[in-house]
Amino acid sequence: MGNILIFSENDRVAYSLLGKGLEIASEQGSTVGAAVLGANLKDRADEYVNQGAQRVYLPAQGKEMLESNDAAAYAEAIAQIAREFQATVILLGCTRQGKELAGRLAQKLEAGCINDVNGMVLREGQILCERYALGGATVMTQTVTASAAVISVMPGTYEAVSPTAPAGEIVEINLNLKPDKIQVMERQTKAADSVDIAEAEILVCVGMGLGDSGKMPMIEDLAGVLGAEIGSTKPVATDQKWVSEERLIGLSGKKCKPQLAICLGISGEIQFVVGIREAKTIVAVNTDENAPIFSTADYGIVGDLNQVVPKLTALIKS
Repeated sequence: MGNILIFSENDRVAYSLLGKGLEIASEQGSTVGAAVLGANLKDRADEYVNQGAQRVYLPAQGKEMLESNDAAAYAEAIAQIAREFQATVILLGCTRQGKELAGRLAQKLEAGCINDVNGMVLREGQILCERYALGGATVMTQTVTASAAVISVMPGTYEAVSPTAPAGEIVEINLNLKPDKIQVMERQTKAADSVDIAEAEILVCVGMGLGDSGKMPMIEDLAGVLGAEIGSTKPVATDQKWVSEERLIGLSGKKCKPQLAICLGISGEIQFVVGIREAKTIVAVNTDENAPIFSTADYGIVGDLNQVVPKLTALIKS
């Protein structure tokens, strides 16, 4: 196995991958590097060194092509860095951009590719990757048999670990990037939440059992008195759009590990549960006493959330 290269457009996700990359590298005697692309490169590169990266690559030439977050340009840039670094394992954050980037990068490097990974173990020189299968109902273990591997890891799978004595070098590399054949004619900013629910200590999660968007202020009141963030199931965010898609939890959304998760009107299908099951304490409210969510919850209330939530909010306030 050669060197390990880390990249994510989200620095915090990249830091968590660095910790796991260093663990794997220490077992098989390789070096861990990171690619830093985008803006504010020098300051970010220093922080990557502080987080344990043994070599940090910055674009010296061609960086203007990377200002638009274009997946094709990013894939070509990382491919060139990977070849320079002699990396045979590239770990990416499994964000929306990361999923697209993984396939493009694997094609350029003639590498195998595994997405949506939520666990990695080094065994006999191979990285065994765990990922959910059959809609999250089971876990499968896969490995790449090609000479190189591109692996995208779900955010929140690992914690960032700052080494006691970080010592790395920063390398500027000239990138040979060609203009994309697809030209961007216009950009419109998409409204997005400024909070990352994956970092929240307390979550109030809502499902279709809420009924309609007019009841969201009731949920917001509960979240407010708890100092919580609001999360949701996929239909609430993508179909009904009662909350932004950044608040989606589960197989299609984010993996969260709060101290407390209150699940309201959520049936508990596995596609949602895989994103919340690592919460320290789960409380569920549902009218159906046989709802699957109760098999995951530590505490359950069989009742109408329209009655339970206001009483719970008033009790906390008092």
